Amino acid sequence: MKAKWISSMITAVLLLTIVQPAYAEKEYELKDELIYDVLVDRYFNKKIDNDYEVNALDPTTFNGGDFDGMSSELLFVKDMGFTALSIGSVFSTETYDGKKVLDYTQFERHFGTKEEFQTLVEEIHEQDMKVIVDIPTQQVSANHIWTVENPQWFTENEDGSLALDTANSEVQKAFITTFTEFNETYQVDGFRLQDADKVNPQFVRDFSKAMKDIRPSYILSDREMEETAGFDAVVIPGVEEALRAAYKNFDQDLTGIKSIMKQSENQLIQVDSLLGSRFTSDIVDEKGFPPTRWKLLLTQLLTMPGIPVIQYGSESAMNGVTPSESHQILDMAVDKELVDHITNLTSLRNSSEALRTGKVEVLHDEDGWLVYKRSNDDEAWVIAINNSSSTKTLNLSADVIGENQELRGLFESDIVRQEDGGDYRVTQDREIAEVFHVTEETKLNTAYIATLAIMYIVFMLFLWFVWRKGKQRKADAAKQKTTERK
Repeated sequence: MKAKWISSMITAVLLLTIVQPAYAEKEYELKDELIYDVLVDRYFNKKIDNDYEVNALDPTTFNGGDFDGMSSELLFVKDMGFTALSIGSVFSTETYDGKKVLDYTQFERHFGTKEEFQTLVEEIHEQDMKVIVDIPTQQVSANHIWTVENPQWFTENEDGSLALDTANSEVQKAFITTFTEFNETYQVDGFRLQDADKVNPQFVRDFSKAMKDIRPSYILSDREMEETAGFDAVVIPGVEEALRAAYKNFDQDLTGIKSIMKQSENQLIQVDSLLGSRFTSDIVDEKGFPPTRWKLLLTQLLTMPGIPVIQYGSESAMNGVTPSESHQILDMAVDKELVDHITNLTSLRNSSEALRTGKVEVLHDEDGWLVYKRSNDDEAWVIAINNSSSTKTLNLSADVIGENQELRGLFESDIVRQEDGGDYRVTQDREIAEVFHVTEETKLNTAYIATLAIMYIVFMLFLWFVWRKGKQRKADAAKQKTTERK
């Protein structure tokens, strides 16, 4: 109920301030997206006939998730407000995570058929979401189909897997031909190259151009790396470390966040990935309370510049250190506290262009308290995250907020108005995150109040009149009875 209430409140506030949601007018661009990152095998198992030696109790092997299961439960992601679904690698593979690819031209039999994959893509599109597919190139299976005729295309890794030589012109040609056919057939919306920092730069540029010549396609990296031609967005270096260090416990140094926000615009931002440990493991190490820590961090992640990538299970504070531990089966029947918090924040972000792409101004970043402003020509927001162990107070000047404005808190229901000295005094309890909408100060509507007063007086007069009439009827009835007795 609270999530729906806040979503309705957000919509009402934005309508009152004549902010027009971008999604209602045009397709989202990459900079507008909210990406939910998941593995097909860990999403939902619907079909039994493709459960070949599945063991849901063994985190290192296939657990049974399939294309049909994902199709049937898309509303779980849609209702949380995500606009794009990254589903991992879907090709024939030796491992549940899809990395050890055997054949790029075949779908993994545990996941389903080509018809079922096509249905999944269509249903994701029907939900107004985009679908992104991972492509492994640097840890494929030693039994990859291309090794039979072209062993020279590969080098062996220490773990026995193979790495495609993406600098090889023959590899580039075969790879681009394969995925040109794939993209023409299934019309996905993007690809994420795995181990992107090891892929040949010229290959990235050529692959990107080939995919975009077919249809608009996002080309993303999975690794923290510097911007590289061909990639529409990369994971910015240091973002995971900075976010995890800042929010794993209270009273942490938040100054690193300011530096990250200066470079995160139009790039991928995330707190953890499907490559290693979960943020929850950091919290547990610090003996913290995961829901509180996650709420603060999610507020940060979903209101700062950048393209958020949120890993499945974040809504349940999924734990894990190694990849197999971190890849638990998705639990859709989780406590709704974090689900509601994500939904509230994504509703806000999807409705506000300023929160997606507006400029950022850090107003305060000391003593575990971070306050910053997101704004454009149409609207402004102030985000206050008190990650300290004490109540904090900050005076914001009219130069920052404007004259005769008010800050309306959307989560804690705070309203901050301009004081006599001209400042706006924000007070925030420990371990609380608030998003304030900057609006014109609400004035008393004297005409409306006068109308209510008149209506009240008229209503009271009506009641008095009815009472008098009733009293008169009783008196007349008593008089008549007296006359009849005589």
